[in-house]
Amino acid sequence: MFKLTGTNEEIRNVARNFKEALEALPEQIDVLKSIEVGINENPNEIWHVVLTAIVPTMSDVDVYAKHPAHVAAAGLLAGHKESRACVDYEF
Repeated sequence: MFKLTGTNEEIRNVARNFKEALEALPEQIDVLKSIEVGINENPNEIWHVVLTAIVPTMSDVDVYAKHPAHVAAAGLLAGHKESRACVDYEF
């Protein structure tokens, strides 16, 4: 989950661009089997973007995280990321 900074318009634009970039990643990163990205619509909540990424193994989390396409997508949050919360788990 990501909490962003900026005006409401800036947050919406950054969130939309980030979502679009993340949703393109499964075609670019072999270990990324799927990704789902949601933009918060509830103004009473503090988190703006949430994502669920599916990779086969915990070691693939590192492959995904370091892939240049993912790094570029994460870079879209530069100057707007206030907080990040993450849970990596196996199922």
